[in-house]
Amino acid sequence: MANRRLAPAAEQPQSFAFSSENAEWAKGQIDKYPEGRQASAVIPLLWKAQEQNGGWLPQKAIEAVADELGMPHIRVLEVATFYTMFALEPVGRFWIQLCGTVPCDSCGARELKDYLHARLGAPGHVSADGNFSWLEVECLGACCNAPMAQINQDYYEDLTPELLGKLMDDLAAGRPVKVGSQIGRTSSEPKGGPDTLTDASLFDGSRVGAWRKRFETADSKQDEAGGKAEAASSEQRAAVDPKPARPDAGRAVGTATTDAPAQRNAAGETPVPAGAKADAADTTESTAQRNKPAAPEAIAKAEAAGAEAGTQSDLPRNEPPPQPVASGANDDAAATSAPQKGN
Repeated sequence: MANRRLAPAAEQPQSFAFSSENAEWAKGQIDKYPEGRQASAVIPLLWKAQEQNGGWLPQKAIEAVADELGMPHIRVLEVATFYTMFALEPVGRFWIQLCGTVPCDSCGARELKDYLHARLGAPGHVSADGNFSWLEVECLGACCNAPMAQINQDYYEDLTPELLGKLMDDLAAGRPVKVGSQIGRTSSEPKGGPDTLTDASLFDGSRVGAWRKRFETADSKQDEAGGKAEAASSEQRAAVDPKPARPDAGRAVGTATTDAPAQRNAAGETPVPAGAKADAADTTESTAQRNKPAAPEAIAKAEAAGAEAGTQSDLPRNEPPPQPVASGANDDAAATSAPQKGN
């Protein structure tokens, strides 16, 4: 493929501006993106500018899109020159984009290219009647039906030089043409028609419905037979082992009131039973001895235990305590620093 450059200055218009309708459409596209991300709308705006300008993008249109999105002109020019969907020079009324990548090249795209060269001239050249121009492009994604070409917005597949010539004649004459495969292929099925899954009942839903009906009928019969067998088994078991009647089943069971002092008093009885008083007066189980003074022997033992725990100081309470002896002092220094009694 040749380098993609802008059309010569002589072919460039002096200005470009979106029509009021297209400007409103462009605003709607920009509003789809958050603030600061308006550059994401560059491709749809370039596409609309190309559509408004008769199928190709002049330099002023690229700059107008850049200004609308707040982008440097060179950034938008990079996008326009990268994608072959944007024509950078005037095109014919029917712009033919011929796929030239490996699948199409292997299936006959070279012969189609030779035919277009012979009929229209070099790529980018518009025919004298203004109807056609062509360009070789990269893969258009219809490899199953190669070779193919895109003419304006539609795909035409399974082409030969003869089929392409007839297609161009019909377009020029305004006759209706068939979009898609030109040999009757349905979608992207194998050439010559499908050779697998040819039984329509495999995919039209009829077999699925038949299987579902079959299983639903079987399940219904099985449920009916199971219900009858369960009922017969229940009747047989009731005849052999009948359950005793329980007339009070499910009813609330009455319980005696609590044997509390209030209920006993209301019934004219002593609030506290005599047996309860006897149990409360029984001291054989108690380990506590109330109001019994401690024995002198116990007190002496407690004092002896306290003495063993630590010796009390004999220093009078009205005198300050002595200063502690410094760590490492000898016995003489300690004796000298000790206070003398009676002085």
